[in-house]
Amino acid sequence: MQVTRARALRGPNLWSRNTAIEAVVHCDTNECVYSDIAGFEERLRARFPKIGALQPHGADQRLSIAHVIEVAALQLQAQAGCPVTFSRTHSTVEPGTFQVVVEYTEEAVGRKAMEYAEALARAALDDTPFDADKAIADLRETDEDERIGPSTGSIVDAAVARGIPFRRLTSGSLVQLGWGSKARRIQAAELDQTSAVAESIAQDKDLTKRLLHAAGVPVPLGRPVKDIEDAWTVAQEVGLPVVVKPQDGNQGKGVVVNITTREGLEAAYKVAEEFGDDVMVERFLPGHDFRLLVVGGQLVAAARREPPQVLGDGQHNIRELVEIVNRDPRRGTGHGTALTKIRLDDIAVARIATEGLTPESVPAQGQRVVLRNNANLSTGGSATDVTDDVHPEIAARAIEAAQTIGLHICGVDVVCETMLKPLEEQNGGIVEVNAAPGLRMHLAPSFGKPRNVGVPMVDELFAPGQDGRIPLVAVTGTNGKTTTTRVIAHLFTSHGWRTAMTNTDGVYVNGRQIDSGDCSGPRSARNALAHPETDAAVLECARGGILREGLGFDRCQVAVVTNVGAGDHLGLNFITTVEDVAVLKRVIVQNVATDGYGVLNAADPLVAAMANVCPGKIIFFAADRHHPVMATHRAQGNRVVYVDGDSIVAAEGSWRETIPLRDIPITRGGLITFQVENVMAAIGAAWASNLPWQTIRRGLAGFMNDSDNAPARFNVMEYKGATVIADYGHNPDAIRALAQAVEAMPGKRRSVVISGAGDRRDQDIVEQTQILGQYFDDVILYQDACQRGREDGEVLALLKQGLEGAPRTSYSTEIHGEFIAIDHALGRLTPGDLCLVLVDQVEEALEHLNKRCAEARA
Repeated sequence: MQVTRARALRGPNLWSRNTAIEAVVHCDTNECVYSDIAGFEERLRARFPKIGALQPHGADQRLSIAHVIEVAALQLQAQAGCPVTFSRTHSTVEPGTFQVVVEYTEEAVGRKAMEYAEALARAALDDTPFDADKAIADLRETDEDERIGPSTGSIVDAAVARGIPFRRLTSGSLVQLGWGSKARRIQAAELDQTSAVAESIAQDKDLTKRLLHAAGVPVPLGRPVKDIEDAWTVAQEVGLPVVVKPQDGNQGKGVVVNITTREGLEAAYKVAEEFGDDVMVERFLPGHDFRLLVVGGQLVAAARREPPQVLGDGQHNIRELVEIVNRDPRRGTGHGTALTKIRLDDIAVARIATEGLTPESVPAQGQRVVLRNNANLSTGGSATDVTDDVHPEIAARAIEAAQTIGLHICGVDVVCETMLKPLEEQNGGIVEVNAAPGLRMHLAPSFGKPRNVGVPMVDELFAPGQDGRIPLVAVTGTNGKTTTTRVIAHLFTSHGWRTAMTNTDGVYVNGRQIDSGDCSGPRSARNALAHPETDAAVLECARGGILREGLGFDRCQVAVVTNVGAGDHLGLNFITTVEDVAVLKRVIVQNVATDGYGVLNAADPLVAAMANVCPGKIIFFAADRHHPVMATHRAQGNRVVYVDGDSIVAAEGSWRETIPLRDIPITRGGLITFQVENVMAAIGAAWASNLPWQTIRRGLAGFMNDSDNAPARFNVMEYKGATVIADYGHNPDAIRALAQAVEAMPGKRRSVVISGAGDRRDQDIVEQTQILGQYFDDVILYQDACQRGREDGEVLALLKQGLEGAPRTSYSTEIHGEFIAIDHALGRLTPGDLCLVLVDQVEEALEHLNKRCAEARA
């Protein structure tokens, strides 16, 4: 048994909409049916008793060790507290080789779970030790470290409930909500609109207090101090008891309250100095510690906070009582849990010493032992929800405090006896104002009603009805997807949208290229959707990216599938048939929004069948309006796009919109049939995106098929009276379509320059020149820059094999080097000839051709 590859599928993928780890597992012959291995299951269960049922796919299946790894990886995560439910194991065409897919919520946890599952299976096979409890503890700890904290998580959950997409930008709490120009960002419980000035004011407790006092908000007397002597002077001025705290502290660190003696003040001063350079002394307000949460000018939650404490039982000492309290599963070591573990540290020991107690003291039954004077949850405190008790005057003071400082989300700390009376009537006051307040006490209070405070925060970021999404079109297919992507993006730009486009040539935003190379994968999609200038996005989704990582978005408004045909890249990554290709390509269709559209090629049976899995509506396109799929769809009152004579027609019921082919330069008056299909797909996408027809017409008329607009997509040039066409066709279907398009153009002697991609099957490489041999007089074969795993000369030999018995070709030659081959072909041209150049290095080859054509014109 061997796991040869494990990769993270970070978006909707071939298997599901869930994020998942996909591993390739090779099993020896005797491991293909685990029940045949004597004692295996008993050893497995002895090491991991909670693994559960090993046959989730049906009791009649004979399952392999790979299936055991699947179940173990899922159950290990579940036992660690991860909410995962999806897994499956798929047999590949290779005997004994399986694809194991297991959902994860945090990638690091999923990867570790897969590794532990493999180790568990190996231990059961070899009868060696495996510590399941240790593995689960490690997974739980990793999950706590990796997952979004409860404060940020509540906002993200509220956003997801409204259909707003999110993306975590760092391993911390920085999250983007929405896409492109509609995106907003949060950092924990802080919004992107909060100014740095307001945050800086909130950190300066003295300045905050002075501003609040000037605004008429009740605050305790006090000021910053220079040293211990000055601190004692202030304490005498305001009157004991007092509070000592860092001037720029947070989370209650270094705060000591209810100080009544000089000795206590000196000890508190030293503690405060450890957490800040400047120390404040202010009047201690008697009463309870309350936290009021203000969001967007409204009070949304309030909690009474209690300091960390234990209750005596007459049997256990204080140290043991703390350990008992910390067993509460709600308590953790950081901010990832509802409560924080109580720390019996020096501060706690000093606090109980004031009552004559030590950690070994045994409190009497019912005796309350307070371990800290401050009530922050981060130091082990607890909270009781009191939102419904807040007096309107107290709420008004809290809102006024937030607005005075300038915070959109604000945690206002109040000390008073009760929330039922105004502060002025009970000598209460506001002691602190906090930017990015913790939300745990409101989301999961120790007592009282939980408050979903993430909802008002999202409402502050996005107006009612807004979901932070922009128009997003996903395009895939075997051929034509790049051209279709470019045409759609051009139509969007014509509509006035700043459009992001990703394809095999690069990433473009608002007409500017921001990345180059093959950018048809999910990483490029995410980058395009994160760009602040993106008003709409058109994303090419190639097979490689979907297989490697899934989609770079959760759903799209429009999914376009140009064709499947005979497929491409067959035999790679266990995609061996055209049916496999169709299952992969339909991933974008499965993830269309319910109010969106799938734009599908009705003439391709495998594409037309994808309509059954589309959550939205369907627009079918095909040249033949009488095709049964087209006719039926239109008869049902649905949208179709087809060719009628010399025009493209969009129809819905009895309504029709007609665009003459002569007004669409890319089709050359309809002569280039594959471009007509690409344009029909683009029209369908623009229609589904609610673009005005006047804009669609104008956009199609302005799209020129040159090397700038659509590099290596049937770019037509002139060289000494001969016609030269550059294209990136690289599979039999594309070659056939190109040959037929060229056949419709004038040309005395026809030549073609071609190489073959080494990562295709032998039969696909041979078939390309078999097709070309029927249409071209000269065939110049060249070996490209990258053989993609092939031996030197192997691809050329296959191409030459395809020319054997060619009915038309009378001249062929083999050349090493793309540019040399191009120059050789150009040198044989005479006026009236036609040459098709199938480029490999797109940018470099186009630059070379443009240079040669320019030299010929000079």
